This record gives sequence, structure tokens and C-alpha cells, in this order.
Amino acid sequence: MEKIKIILKDGSEKEVFKGITILEIAEMISKRLAKETVAGEVNGEVVGLDYKINEDSEVNILRFEDEKGKDVFRHTSSHILAQAVKRLYPDTKLAIGPSIDNGYYYDFDSEYKFTPEDLEKIEKEMEKIIKEDLKIERFELSREEALKLMEEKGEIYKVELIKDLPEGETISFYKQGEFVDLCRGPHLPSTKYVKAFKLLSIAGAYWRGDEKNKMLQRIYGTSFPKKKLLEEYLYKVEEAKKRDHRKLGKELKLFAILEEGPGFPFFLPNGMELKNTLLEYWREVHKKSGYVEVETPIILNRKLWETSGHWYHYKENMYTLLIDDEDYAIKPMNCPGGMLIYKTEMRSYRDFPMRVAEVGRVHRHELSGVLHGLMRVRAFTQDDAHIFMLPEQIKDEIKGVAKLIDEVYSKFGFKYHVELSTRPEDSMGTDEEWEMAESALKEALEELELPYKLNEGDGAFYGPKIDFHLEDCLGRTWQCGTIQLDFQLPQRFDLTYVGKDGEKHRPIVIHRVAFGSIERFIGILIEHFAGRFPTWLAPIQVKILPITDRHVEYAKKVADIMKENDIKVEIDSRSEKIGYKIREAQLQKIPYMIIIGDKEEETNTISVRSRDKGELGSQNLQDFINQIVEEIKNRVLTNI
Repeated sequence: MEKIKIILKDGSEKEVFKGITILEIAEMISKRLAKETVAGEVNGEVVGLDYKINEDSEVNILRFEDEKGKDVFRHTSSHILAQAVKRLYPDTKLAIGPSIDNGYYYDFDSEYKFTPEDLEKIEKEMEKIIKEDLKIERFELSREEALKLMEEKGEIYKVELIKDLPEGETISFYKQGEFVDLCRGPHLPSTKYVKAFKLLSIAGAYWRGDEKNKMLQRIYGTSFPKKKLLEEYLYKVEEAKKRDHRKLGKELKLFAILEEGPGFPFFLPNGMELKNTLLEYWREVHKKSGYVEVETPIILNRKLWETSGHWYHYKENMYTLLIDDEDYAIKPMNCPGGMLIYKTEMRSYRDFPMRVAEVGRVHRHELSGVLHGLMRVRAFTQDDAHIFMLPEQIKDEIKGVAKLIDEVYSKFGFKYHVELSTRPEDSMGTDEEWEMAESALKEALEELELPYKLNEGDGAFYGPKIDFHLEDCLGRTWQCGTIQLDFQLPQRFDLTYVGKDGEKHRPIVIHRVAFGSIERFIGILIEHFAGRFPTWLAPIQVKILPITDRHVEYAKKVADIMKENDIKVEIDSRSEKIGYKIREAQLQKIPYMIIIGDKEEETNTISVRSRDKGELGSQNLQDFINQIVEEIKNRVLTNI
């Protein structure tokens, strides 16, 4: 029997018989691996366990722990969900059911309105399907046969999808028992592989995300190969609900989203204290790192946006208006204004690197269905910076930005990982420019000893980029910081500088953010700390609680001394019992409470209670002030 060579992920080569399957390769390596394998990857293409390899190939065995393995596992789970719904509600029409981060969903068109109570009924039917151990089989049809099959089943959405496929496209289906679905695949070999699952919620979703189309019903779920993993995930989901920044934002009086401005956050006094504290820190870090700060207008004319390309490629996300019969737009990003600031005077190579930062207000039109608290808004503040430099300065500037972002994230206790995205197919610029840029980014990361994931072909069309994905205390990741090299805007805006040779040259530009959207970063912080901000970030750092009305005067004296030391302090002077005041302060997550009674007034002391450590007892006022001032100055993190 003919033999072929396969190269595994670890670089090892094996000689195997032609026609060997992914599952057989896993069994050849170890029984445990075979048990955990959910799919394979052959020459970069994800395939099912029964896929036969007939030529020399690079092979990667995928387990659930691999992202691509999770996709296969959860996409199969979405088919089990759809099969269960069709069994219970036969007149339901199927739309789409992809895997997503942490789970999957399926969109249905049904006259029956699903309720949360129905999810348990659907789950029981899914359990039956899993126990039936239905073999999942792939088959292909011609366009005509595929259309006929779906038309006979009355699956109008599948018919539309088939009609939109390019001519010559392979049209594949997957069958499990009586259930058939249009799908590219791959899938697990059988329904029995899905050992643990849970349906989570119901939502509305427009067909193809277009609000002009019919509103469908979307059922979300998640699944795992082990019940323990599901339990751990559900615990995190419940914990995330408690930490929901929308809920805490309201309770802590940080911000409001009002019907008069959906997607346009209103920051309340406590929220502005928090935001301004973040910006004070941001300015301190950037000043220390040699940045200058600028401000560009919120509204600029059409000519600018045509030059930048936004008028043609981003207009549907921009708010436009007429001023003096001329088209203007509210800026969706700060970059074009930054280019104009560069052009306000002639530049020399001696001016470089120029590190120009802006805390800029931007507006982008988002569909109402995707708006989400502070995480997805229509108006936000972006901590942009543009670094103008010479080619030989790229590596050092990248290293400088990476160190700055590391300093910022470490200050909040975030771990993070880095991804490097390289040249896409629709790129602009020469091969030499891209090679130089990508090499500089790689070398910078390697010299900093920053491990990174390589995303081949995923860079911006104007240059490669580095993305920073921070991890919060629940293990969720958020893409915030980014460093992008740009070849396009310097050309579009005809940016030049006078070089050593006296000739005009074009600078290279880095776009970078640390927080990203400051509003979104605040949302992440609220959930990361569960509203229990470290003292330096807290909008109210100390709450003074007089036991009775006669203790209010002494409380005011204590508060005045604290304010002189720049401590954010409030007095709860209500005629309420002290136990009630303490509980209220705890609910407001105030770092420190000071209880004032007869004893404290007589001895000129204070009684201190910590949010995180409980009763700290009687203290000298100045000693406490010294301690909290030091805590704020050093931006000490409290336990999360």
C-alpha cells in the first residue's frame, strides 16, 4: 500500500499509509490524544476526524483547547440545537447558526415566540439527540439539487444563501438523523461528543444584520466536552453578571445611557472623577515619555475626509452635516486632524521622532442592535498618538510604545498577550516598505522578549500592526492597545520633511492607542474591579459617617483637612443609624469609612473601617492621611 509523509505541528515527520484519517493519526500518537481530538488541520484547512489524507501534508491535531477545535465542537452544538427546535416546533425556518466566542447561537424564524422557560424544554430534546449518538455525515449537491432540497423543505433562508454563493462553489450539507442543514463544516463525527451544554438566552436579530430585514429569534448556548468545564464557565457567567458595568455604573452613579441619546453616554459626577483620574495618569505617563499633546476639531470639511479616504470608505459610519452649503463630517477618528497638525510647518529630520498625542472625542454611527453600555457606543474619547519618524527609528519607537503600554496595563493589574498582524492581500506600499516594517516590529518584540502570536495577512492595508489583548480577572480578553505602521496617510496628505541631504522625504507614521476608547476602558475597569476601585481610582475615596447630628461639625473639620490633602471625601450627614450608613458606604464600594462619635471627638482621633480589610480601629487623623496620600501617590492596587 502506498505511503505518504506527514509533518506534525511539532515539526516531526511520520511515514503513514495513504488514506489515513485524522482520527487514525491521533490514535497512532496516543490513545488519550485520540479521545480528546475533535478535528484536524491539513495544510491550513480545518477538516473532520474522518478526513482522509492522500498526499504529503502538514497535519495539526485539534483538541477542544484549540480555538479551531472549539469552533468545530460548538458549530456541531448549534446543529444539535437547531435539530431540537425543528423537532419541537416543526414549522420553524432555519437561518444561520455559527460558533462564537464562548459558545454558539442559531437564528430561527418561528411564529411561536420562544421564552426563557422554553430553553429547558429544548435542552431536554438536545439531550435526547446526543444520547441517540447520531452519525454526522457530509454530502455535496449541485446548485440545482441544493436549491430543490431546500425549497422542498421550505427553508427560505437557506435558499437565499445558496443563491448568493458564487458559481462553481462547492455546496455541502451535513445530516444527522432526520436533520439536514446547509453548512461548510467540518463537524464532529457524532452527536454523542457534546458531553455538556447549556442554553443561555434569547435575543432578537435581524436577518443578515440588516434592520430592513425580518427580525428573527436568536437562541444562544455554550458547550464543553466535560461537565466540570461547563460549571466553571457558568460560574464565570454569573460572576460577570454581578460585575456588569451597566448595572454597577447605575448603582455607583458613574454614567447613564438615556433614551434621548442612545449610544451617547452621560457621565455623572462620580464618573467624571474616574475619567479625569485616568486622564491625569495618561498625561503623566505620556509627558514622561516625551509626547506633546494637541487637540483637533470635532467637525471638519468634506475635502479632508476625501483626502483621508473616509468619505468613500467609511461614510456610512460617519455623521455628516451642511455648513454654509458645504459638506462637513463629525470626526470618526483623530488621524486626519493629526496629519494637518504635522503640516502646519516645515519639518526637518532633526525634529524626529515627533510624538504627538491627542485625547480626542470621536463619533461613529453604530447600529442600535450592537450598542452595549460603554463597551459599544456612538461617541467616545480615544487616546490617540501619532509618531512621525525616520525609517531607522521604527524599532526603537515601537519598543518605546510597547513599554508604555506595558506600564499602563501593569498599573491596573492586567495580564496581556500580543499579536502581530502582517501584510494583507489588499495592501498598499512596496515590498521593501513592508519587509522593513514587519522586520522592525518583529525585532522590537523579540528584543523586548515579548512572546507574540503571528497573524499572517491580518494587518491593515496601510501597514502591519501589533495588538495588545488584556486579560481581566475573569479570564476574558479585550483588545485595547494597538500599534500600527502607516504608509498611506503620509502619502495621501503629502507629508514631507527635509533630510540630511537637503531633499524632501516622506516620514513614516505610527498610530497607537493605550486605553483605546477611554469609555470602553472604564467599562472594562468597572467589571475587572467589580466596582471596587483601588483608592487612587475611586471617585469617592473616604466617606465620613457621623454617628449623630452633634458629630457633624467635627466630621466637617476632618473632611476639610482631608480635602487640603487632595483626598476625595464626602460626609453622610443623614439622620440615619450608623449601621445603615456603613452598609450604604459598603454598597457604594467606598475604600475607607471614618466613623465619628463622642470618643473620636473627645480624643481628636478617627475610627477607620476599610472596604477590603474591615475594622482598622482608632487612628490618629494625620497618620491616616499620610497613609492614604501615599497609597494614592503610588497608585497601589487593592485585592480584586
